[in-house]
Amino acid sequence: MRTLHLVTGAVVIAAAAGCVSTGKYDAAVSDAQRARTELGTAHSELDRERAESKRSLAAKDAELAQLREMMSQAESRCAQTARELDSSRAGALGCSQALDEATALNQQLRQELERQGKDVDQLLSARGALASSLEQARARLDELRRAQAATEARAALFRELALRFKRMLDAGELQLTLRSGRMVLALPTDILFPSGKAVISPRGKEALAEVGAVLATLADRRFQVAGHTDNEPIRRSGYASNWELSSERALQVTRFLVQTGMAPATLSAAAYGEYDPLIENDTPEHKARNRRIEITLQPRIDELPSLPE
Repeated sequence: MRTLHLVTGAVVIAAAAGCVSTGKYDAAVSDAQRARTELGTAHSELDRERAESKRSLAAKDAELAQLREMMSQAESRCAQTARELDSSRAGALGCSQALDEATALNQQLRQELERQGKDVDQLLSARGALASSLEQARARLDELRRAQAATEARAALFRELALRFKRMLDAGELQLTLRSGRMVLALPTDILFPSGKAVISPRGKEALAEVGAVLATLADRRFQVAGHTDNEPIRRSGYASNWELSSERALQVTRFLVQTGMAPATLSAAAYGEYDPLIENDTPEHKARNRRIEITLQPRIDELPSLPE
């Protein structure tokens, strides 16, 4: 504006002094107006640029303030990170020490476990041996229980037969004994047969009938009829030896017992002759005892002791 006023003043002064012509004056005025217009435009542009500069400066200030705030936050985070790093380093050191201690403890526990494992193996081995021994003991106990039960059953049967044969036992017509774990009914052949003969006498038939009636009531039992003699040689009986005589007598008793009602499948006959004496054949009384018919109650399978595996 100051320049515009100076140009205008110069034109006016020149015109007033009459130093220029009218045409030059008009041209000068026109130039002055144009200059004024351009100057106004320049001022407007300058104001606009100043306004934009102010706005840009304000934006820059705001951005700078934001950057400063971000920097402050970053510095704060950096400080926090440094503190955490220091704490982590301290924790890492503690973890390293704890790891060393844990490693040492693990080694100790491993050694202890190996020792315990050996002890456990020994205990398991001992347990297996004890289990085997216990199983054998149980099997033996079961066997003993079965044997005891069989023994009690035989004792009960022995008492029953003793009661049922009480008359014959008291009369001396029969003997009830246990030989080698077997019940044996012994009848003197002097009652059953004449001397040197194998034909049953009437008195012998009565005794055998009474015996057969009782034995026939014993279910699931087998019997062996065995003939025995003394050691006197055969002379006038017609038999080749005492074996033949004892064999024929056993067969005659077996046949008669079947006639009394005993099942043939439960009976068998055997001959021992003079070779299974009860006592020495040194007196007439001892020889009389050795001359006998024995009816043996054969044990059942469940009464026999079990064999070792």
